[in-house]
Amino acid sequence: MDATSSTLELRIKRRANELGFDPVGITRLGAADTHEQFLAWLERGYAGDMHYLERGAARRADTRLPFEGVRSAVVVALDYGGRERTGAVARYARGDDYHDVMVDRLNALHGWIARESGHEIRGKAYVDTGPILERDLARRAGLGWIGKNTMLVNPRRGSFFFLGALLLDLELDADAPFDADRCGTCTRCLDACPTDAFVAPHIMDARRCISYLTIEHRGDIAPELRPLVGDLLYGCDICQDVCPWNVRFASDLETDSPFAARPAIAGKDAATQARDLLAMSDEEFGTEFRGSPMKRAKLRGLKRNAAVVLENSEPRT
Repeated sequence: MDATSSTLELRIKRRANELGFDPVGITRLGAADTHEQFLAWLERGYAGDMHYLERGAARRADTRLPFEGVRSAVVVALDYGGRERTGAVARYARGDDYHDVMVDRLNALHGWIARESGHEIRGKAYVDTGPILERDLARRAGLGWIGKNTMLVNPRRGSFFFLGALLLDLELDADAPFDADRCGTCTRCLDACPTDAFVAPHIMDARRCISYLTIEHRGDIAPELRPLVGDLLYGCDICQDVCPWNVRFASDLETDSPFAARPAIAGKDAATQARDLLAMSDEEFGTEFRGSPMKRAKLRGLKRNAAVVLENSEPRT
């Protein structure tokens, strides 16, 4: 089928695939299905120190709010290599910052859509930074279901992927939402969590999550949680590692992927990485981790994590 005989929606998806996105879905914008659950989660204090979520809570109620006239969203996923070896740094954070990578590609897609349409199209790319409930939007676009570990799971990709959305003031035919929940009776993700961060299926208390503790939390890690962090310096993949959908469908990291581990991390065990971080100056950190998502925790936070990892590596008496 050539470009002139296919729909704009199909051509958009084809171009998104060429940019590295898979899966890709399209949805119409409107009220977010999970907004009430999100507000309840905030009310219970499960967001911990992430007060920015409270500030943008009202705008997350409806995906038409980010800018006037927005009508549709192209929702994309970008794989970051679920078959890479587990390690002290979560897989997503070992290479370049996914925000930059995905926004650049979504902006390229936006430009292509405008050229293909023959007129200016207003749009904006969002990758984990705007007032949008991304997993809600992705489910509505048919990309998967929200698993018991709160991750979006795709039936042929698992969950080791980033989500992004390109919001457009363009009428596009929507894909069918993903209405099934294929977790069934499985609770492997809930059972495997070292810190018991899951209050119930689909509900996480971020204050106990290792990803939160090693990235978002700014104070000391509570003494009772420190041993449970184990050898994890930044983030945690455990609830994804044990998911049967990832065991079966996770993908290898593509050649020349921007998410390949950078030299400061590659091939080093947790203790070595921890000692390197403790000895690192601010200038060295800025050089070694330029363009890395790990800068979010700042060197101060990473040194705190490194001290915990080395403490946990000492023999217990």
